[in-house]
Amino acid sequence: MSSFFIKKKVNANVPKTNEKAAAFKRKADGDARVKGRSKKLNSRLNEEISSDSEPESPHVSRKRKGNREEEFEETAQEKKLRLAKLYLDQLRDEEEKKAEEAFETDLIAGRLQEEVLEQKGKLQRLVAKDFIPPEAADLRLLRGHKLPVTCLVISPDDKHIFSAAKDCAIIKWDVETGKKLHTIAGGRKGTEDRHVGHTSHILCMAISSDGKYLATGDMNKLIMIWEASTCKHVYKFTGHRGPVSGLSFRKGTHDLYSASHDRSIKVWNVDENAYVETLFGHQDVITGLDSLSRERCVTAGGRDRTVRVWKIAEESQLVFHGHEGSIDCIQLINEEHIITGADDGSLALWSVNRKKPLSTVKRAHGCHGDQGLEQPHWISAVAALQNTDTIASGASSCSHNSKVQLWRCGEGFRGLHPLFSVPVAGFVNSLKFSNSGSFLVAGVGQEHRLGRWWRIKEAKNGLYIIPLKKQDSDQEATSIDLAEVGV
Repeated sequence: MSSFFIKKKVNANVPKTNEKAAAFKRKADGDARVKGRSKKLNSRLNEEISSDSEPESPHVSRKRKGNREEEFEETAQEKKLRLAKLYLDQLRDEEEKKAEEAFETDLIAGRLQEEVLEQKGKLQRLVAKDFIPPEAADLRLLRGHKLPVTCLVISPDDKHIFSAAKDCAIIKWDVETGKKLHTIAGGRKGTEDRHVGHTSHILCMAISSDGKYLATGDMNKLIMIWEASTCKHVYKFTGHRGPVSGLSFRKGTHDLYSASHDRSIKVWNVDENAYVETLFGHQDVITGLDSLSRERCVTAGGRDRTVRVWKIAEESQLVFHGHEGSIDCIQLINEEHIITGADDGSLALWSVNRKKPLSTVKRAHGCHGDQGLEQPHWISAVAALQNTDTIASGASSCSHNSKVQLWRCGEGFRGLHPLFSVPVAGFVNSLKFSNSGSFLVAGVGQEHRLGRWWRIKEAKNGLYIIPLKKQDSDQEATSIDLAEVGV
């Protein structure tokens, strides 16, 4: 009985042992399944990473490793040197920036100083010493007028020239090509009512400082206003009782000053197509007029031998004496200095603060005629490169040795010194410098602009474009060296 009991007891314990083993097995199987899942997840992640980015080559990885080692292995001395170089580079950049700012400041200050000097009439850029005589082959002759050229102007941008002549025509030229861009034909006498343009000799012309308006005056007492860009007629001013001999726009405005053989100066407002006022004072025909920015103009009084400065706002005038003959041409160098030429062959340089010329050159263009009966060549045209020390003059000569003479004004506008001359054929009736100073234009003809006392048949009616070349700094240095050694 006892053995049966023991056997039964042993058999009763067997199921419990199997259950534990099964539990252990289930746990092991679960752990295996988790490990399998984690392996699959890791493999998927590795596949995604490898598909999105290229694997680094061993060379790149070694390089990065080397860089990390270099950075890691930088010594204290090397670090100090690197920081010192960075600091020096920063200092250099700051110095360059300061230098640029200082240069810009000096540039602005220089411009402001020039503007102040220009307004005071004391600006004198010394450029004459740099000009050299042009070669004969460099001159260009523009032909288009049938009769002698009497006057000309250059557009503010130096791209165009407007010229007028005794043929009553106005021509607009292209400076670069020398071609005619537009021609306003002259009409016959008696066709004033139906002809749009001049029907008598044109004596003077002016262009506004913005290049908008062109004004022309003729022997028939008329002033015509044109659009400079299109050459379209805009206005006609009447009021003078004699030929209109001088025109000038006040710089920066559309106020127009006109002078006439009726001995008067008139002021017009072109924008409003309006007459403003008339000024009197000259005792003979007025032969020339000029103006700049100030509300004033200067005039040459012909045979009354006076130069006058008209202060429009103050309604007053200053009178200057100095020439012995008829003063035929006048030009402002700046707001306070004037150049004039006369038929006695003299060239005079004036200041508005002195009643007498600062300098006078008699017989500036020589003489003509037999020995003992020599007569000076008339100074028929003058021009000034504004706010500089450079001027030009032209003469009327019945011989073939006509020329344009360039001059240098002495320091402080005291003294006139010849630079060089440019031979041209014919009477020099008008002269104008380009605004940039790169060229000079001379209007020439077979006759004098005011009469027919002489005639040069061989001369050509047209415009001479004279380039104003400057010597190189190397050439200048060479000439100085040669002069020092006595060559």
